[in-house]
Amino acid sequence: MISEIQDILGQLDKPFTGEELFDHLPDIVFFIKNTKGQYLVVNNTLVQRCGAQSKSDLLGRLPGEVLRPPLAQSFEDQDRKVLETGQPLVGQLELHFYATRDVGWCLTSKLPLRNRQGEVVGLVGVSQDLRLPDLSTDEYQHVIAAINFAEANLHDPPSVADLATIAEMSSYQLDRRMRRVFGLTTGQWLLKLRIDLAQRRLRTSDESISSIAMQAGYSDQSAFTRQFRRATGMSPRDYRNARRG
Repeated sequence: MISEIQDILGQLDKPFTGEELFDHLPDIVFFIKNTKGQYLVVNNTLVQRCGAQSKSDLLGRLPGEVLRPPLAQSFEDQDRKVLETGQPLVGQLELHFYATRDVGWCLTSKLPLRNRQGEVVGLVGVSQDLRLPDLSTDEYQHVIAAINFAEANLHDPPSVADLATIAEMSSYQLDRRMRRVFGLTTGQWLLKLRIDLAQRRLRTSDESISSIAMQAGYSDQSAFTRQFRRATGMSPRDYRNARRG
């Protein structure tokens, strides 16, 4: 099979990157970067979300040159880690904040690209938008009960085991159903729920960051800041300023 794939790819008029395929998937950002972290290949979705006019506006440039700080810095830090360690980043839950002012949750994965000698020569990555949930079937009635409980108790967030008990199933069974509905594990969904509340309060209120942290179930403001930065690429204060600016 490998030799057959190599034979097909060897007959192509130009190298296959997947760019044209990903141009038809509007809910996925796709890119290939070199060892400097500069864009070599991008799809139309990334162009649009960067507020650019064409792909040429992004090629050869770093995230920091096409995206607003400090979000761009987190992307560059991710790239550097993958390029330096050769370890992939898989299924990172992130809140993306684009130059177009669009904001949305994505699952991001980045894989190192290696040459025949095994050396890292770049990376390839995708960020897929989270899909809208479908809870219309009877199968998910117990899941809805767990979801409602979590949403009503974010100040003291339940554990995955707690939610599984409410849903009358094992943690594994709940995880499987949450993946079907949200594309997330139960733990990822809980994190998203808490960060969603926090970013909404940061954007619409003048409450202190410590107060917002408590509402999202964080008794330690520093722990809240670390988690928020990991999910959004910026501190709560920077996020508030960026959204209002």
